[in-house]
Amino acid sequence: MPGPKIGKKKVLSESGLKEMVLPQQGELLGRVIKLVGGDNIIVKCTDGKVRTCRIRGKIKRRMWIRDNDLVLVAPWDFQSDKADIIWRYISAHAEKMKADGLLQGLE
Repeated sequence: MPGPKIGKKKVLSESGLKEMVLPQQGELLGRVIKLVGGDNIIVKCTDGKVRTCRIRGKIKRRMWIRDNDLVLVAPWDFQSDKADIIWRYISAHAEKMKADGLLQGLE
């Protein structure tokens, strides 16, 4: 008789993140410059500002964010030098957005 089932928690794979999220009103694209730790990340945004961003809890456990990744950020209303990271694009989407000319100010 087999013992109790002990298994790994199923990680939502990145291949499941096929949908492409486009920036809405008040959201910007950004390129990760540096991971600072404590879920803080330095991101250079398309408007030319460099912001300290925080990974939103919902995606913190779902996506790994590395240097040079393309991310979608929502700047805070009351403190515009800070923002929340809403989404991270997989490399295929990043290439497509580059081809579409959406990444002005990040190259």
